[in-house]
Amino acid sequence: MNIFAEIGLHLSGLERLRTMMTEGRLTGIEQTLGLRIVEVEEGRVVVEGTPGQHVYNPFAVVHGGFAAAILDNACGYAAQSKMAPGQMCTTLELKVAYHRAMTEDTGPVRAEGRIVSIGRRAAFTEAKLTDIAGKLYASATSSLMVVAS
Repeated sequence: MNIFAEIGLHLSGLERLRTMMTEGRLTGIEQTLGLRIVEVEEGRVVVEGTPGQHVYNPFAVVHGGFAAAILDNACGYAAQSKMAPGQMCTTLELKVAYHRAMTEDTGPVRAEGRIVSIGRRAAFTEAKLTDIAGKLYASATSSLMVVAS
C-alpha cells in the first residue's frame, strides 16, 4: 500500500499530509502502533500516539521501537511537508536518544518534527517526544534522501 500514491502524487507533500490528517488515513505502521498525524504545517508535523502494554518490552516498559517509530514518522513527515509534487523522501539515518522510560501510565505522547535544513537531494530534521505536560521522553535527528516518486 502506497498511501501517497493513493492520495495523489500530483499533490505537494504538504497537501498529501493534510489529506491524510483530515481523512484519517493511516499507514500500516500507524495502524499497528496507534499513531496519527494531529498537526501539519510546512516544515513542522506533530504525530500522536498512546503507549500501552501492547508495545511493552520484557522489562514492563515501552519498547524503544515505539519511540523510534513515532519520531521517525515526525521527522519524515516534516521533510515530506516540503516536497513538491512528484517528490518524496526516505529516511537514510535516524539517531534516537532515550531520556526516560514510558509506561501505559504515561498517557498520550506527541512527537513534533521540524526541518533543520533541506536541499535538492537531502533533508535534515529533528523531533522531540513529549507527554501532554511537556515532559521529554526521547529525541531524534534524521537524515533523509529526496527522491522522485
